[in-house]
Order: sequence, then structure tokens, then C-alpha cells
Amino acid sequence: MHKKASSEINAHCMIYWDSYAQHQWLDYIARVQRINLLQSEDYLYAMTCLNQQCISRGLIMFDEKEAGIVNVLEAGILRNAVHGVILDRGPLWFDGYGTSDHFEKFVEAFSQKHTKRFGRRIRFIPEYEDTQRARQILEAHNYKAASTHSYETIWLDLRSSTEILRKNLNPKWRNKLNQSDRKPLDLVWKAADTKSIYFKWLMGQYVRDRALRKYNGPSLKMMNALGESFSRGKNMMIGCALLDKQPIAGILLFIHSSSATYQIGYISDVGRENRAHYALLWDALGKLKERGIHDFDLGGVNEEGAKGVKTFKKGMGGTIEKTLGLYS
Repeated sequence: MHKKASSEINAHCMIYWDSYAQHQWLDYIARVQRINLLQSEDYLYAMTCLNQQCISRGLIMFDEKEAGIVNVLEAGILRNAVHGVILDRGPLWFDGYGTSDHFEKFVEAFSQKHTKRFGRRIRFIPEYEDTQRARQILEAHNYKAASTHSYETIWLDLRSSTEILRKNLNPKWRNKLNQSDRKPLDLVWKAADTKSIYFKWLMGQYVRDRALRKYNGPSLKMMNALGESFSRGKNMMIGCALLDKQPIAGILLFIHSSSATYQIGYISDVGRENRAHYALLWDALGKLKERGIHDFDLGGVNEEGAKGVKTFKKGMGGTIEKTLGLYS
């Protein structure tokens, strides 16, 4: 995401690819305030297993000064005569970098590495504020908008105290949370894996609910791949709300570096009556703070077909961030 820089630059940008030991790369990741899900190590590993893609890791440099990182997924055949390149929700900047000048020079360097040509398909979802200037930069490098919509998500800063986080809740959201406090709910949390009863139950409800409501979401195959990858380091958390020992709602969170993502939620009619989702998400903030998580991505939102979801997530007091959508 766009960060304030100390000064504008006329520096030369270089991206150094795939020349870092794992421990060195983890040090670079730690320098980024927010690692989103699609640029996280566990997500990228899952995609290599699921789609037989390979990861290219790039260190962004300006006049030999480390400025940020980027992860790209690639797949090719016939010595890359047919070549797919995916850059989702990057680049990620270090402190002091991320102006429009930096973004422009990154796009130029990335385009030189992955030139547009017959047989190469590029998907690019920039992690950069959706502005007229940013769109002009992409268009100048022959990127075409593949969607009329920006990408919107809501980030919640967890570094504040629990008292301040509760105070920052929308009054209606806080009132429903107060109602849930008076319900006989049991909240159960597990650092689950794909073989756990919690994961299997939640995935069963998710698949049925998605088919019934006809909304977009990752396939069960993809969720299994993500679950396998994130659970390796106990980075998949599942919370369930129980009433009379029966699950009535559940949420799945992925943890990546000092950030986390709200990936999937399910709630039954009984769960709605008991405000179970309010209880679960509020309780999740405390669990994440215990894990040292600073930033919580509540997931993509839009006004079309999921306005209620956006209103619900906004009620937690986070910040809506609108970044550039899909380009190719």
C-alpha cells in the first residue's frame, strides 16, 4: 500500500530476483508493515502445490538502497514460450518508500523483466491506492484494466488497547456485541489443520452456503490447499460458537507475519439470533493480539450483492482501503 516517503526520487530502480536465502527473505518480510494474504509465504506455497506454479521473489532497489519486495507466481511451457505471470497485491514497500514516483519506476522495471508479448499472459493486481495518476502509469506501460472496479478491503489496526478497540466499534455493532455477551454461547478456538473436525465442519457449511447463495469464493480444493499450507506453522485459526454444545457459527483466519486475514465465515439462523458472529470476531481480536498480530485484514468488500457484509465489517472501526483492481 502507498506509504509516505521522505522525498521524491529520480533514482534508478532495479529488481533483484531469486538471490536470497530463506532467512534473509524472512528478514525482508519483517520490514513490511502489512503483508497481505496473497503476498504471504504460506499462500504462495499453496499455489505452487495447487497449480504447479513457481515463485519468483524480487528485492526492489533504488540506487542500491533496499526499498521493498515483491512475489510473483509463474508457470510456463516450451521454455516459457507460453508463459503466465501473476503479481497479486504487490509490490510491498519498506518504510520511506511507496510514492507515485516509486510505483512508476517499479512498474517500468517489472515491465522490462516481463515484457508483453505473444504467448505471455500477465495478471497484475497492484497493492497501490487507486488514483488517476496510478492508472495513467499502468496505461503508459500498456496495462489494460480488466475490471471496472477497484479492490476494496478493510484493515483494522490492533495495536490499540482492547478498551479503545471496543470504543471504536460502530454503536450499533457494539450494541449487538453487548447482546451476544448475554447469550449462553461457548467460543472455542483451535489452531486447526485440514483433518480437524472444526475445519471439516466449517468447510461443509461454507460449500453448502456458497452454493445456496451463489456468491464468489475460493473452491473447496483451494481452501484445502491453503489449509494444508497455513496449518504447517499453526497459522490457520478456526473459531466456533457453540450453543448447547452444537456449532452455530464459525470463522477461519489465516495468519501471515504480523498480519492476519479473515478468510471465511459461516453463521446459521440460530447463530444470527444469538449474535454469534459479533462474539466470534470480537473474541478473534484478542486471540490475534496474543499472537502479536498488528494488522487485521477483514477481507474484500463491495457494494454490489454484498452490501450487508461491507456494513458489518465497517462496523468494527477499521479503515477502508481502495487499491487498483485487476490489470492485464
